[in-house]
Amino acid sequence: MKLMKELSLASGISGSEEEIFKIIERELSDVADSIECDSMGNLIATKKGDKKAPKVMLAAHMDEIGLMVRYIDEKGFIKFSTIGGINDQMLMNQTVTIHSSVGDSVVGVIGSKPPHITPPEERKKVVKFDDMFIDIGAKDKEDAEKMVRIGDAITFNSLFVEYPNNLIMGKALDNRVGCYVMIEVLKRVNTRATVYGVGTVQEEVGLKGARTSAFKLNPDLAFALDVTLSGDHPGIKPEEAPVVMGEGPAIILADASGRGILVQKSVKDMLVRAGDENDIKYQFEVSDGGTTDGTVIHLTREGIPTGVLSVPTRYIHTPVSVCSMDDIESTIQLIVAAINDL
Repeated sequence: MKLMKELSLASGISGSEEEIFKIIERELSDVADSIECDSMGNLIATKKGDKKAPKVMLAAHMDEIGLMVRYIDEKGFIKFSTIGGINDQMLMNQTVTIHSSVGDSVVGVIGSKPPHITPPEERKKVVKFDDMFIDIGAKDKEDAEKMVRIGDAITFNSLFVEYPNNLIMGKALDNRVGCYVMIEVLKRVNTRATVYGVGTVQEEVGLKGARTSAFKLNPDLAFALDVTLSGDHPGIKPEEAPVVMGEGPAIILADASGRGILVQKSVKDMLVRAGDENDIKYQFEVSDGGTTDGTVIHLTREGIPTGVLSVPTRYIHTPVSVCSMDDIESTIQLIVAAINDL
């Protein structure tokens, strides 16, 4: 739990994943035979096996959604751009941290035109992020520029809470959960295969790090480790999101209506066999939307057989996501069993 908390609270929007890199590097320093940072910023931890045995890639993206300083007005208020898929509705009145390139980190609050002076017909509409700003308490533009610069990364402030029933709540569970799973799998796996643990960069803005690292490693088999929507709360119909917390990881069979990945039968069968033979819970998911690093990995070079395992998570892409540590543990056990059976 301590490591999961540290990963959740660490900051790292797309393109600024260094803090998460350092945590993973520390955790795997006594486990991996080598750890490197490639030219894109991906972390590649290698646990060597026999030369004639398969090579397996585990991909967990290190980045989280966030914001970036785009403009500072004459009064010292900050306009921002969104980095990754963000619903404007959840931005209003959030507190944020601006990771300054010129000094200490700065706390700000996202504001907009008050509803008291907003016309009635506009009050019911979702305020667009372009109509919001960040207040850092600056007197004017000159004062603000002493604290922050254009291009500085911005992350959401959040608590990490241990809920009852072994649930957790925090920010960036997409995809620090996957990072945690990848770390634990490398610690536990006992196989003749060579296993690469890859912390990928910039997944939230185009699956970029997975594309380049998969090309470099050219594994025989890969697994993308991520999270998926949990459809067990009010407002969601079972047919819209049938995967629920507490029933183990989702074995993804298709995402983005097949435009993302259609998982090969051999990879599906491998995971199902590992689950059934070791009495590990799992679920199946066929999704119309969303995708993972698996999409670009399986299309690399001549094609790489790729599976996707996702932990059911509520309120994805917000600072208050919720998931089950039991599901995380089942995910780890399932991947370890599948690799050990190669």
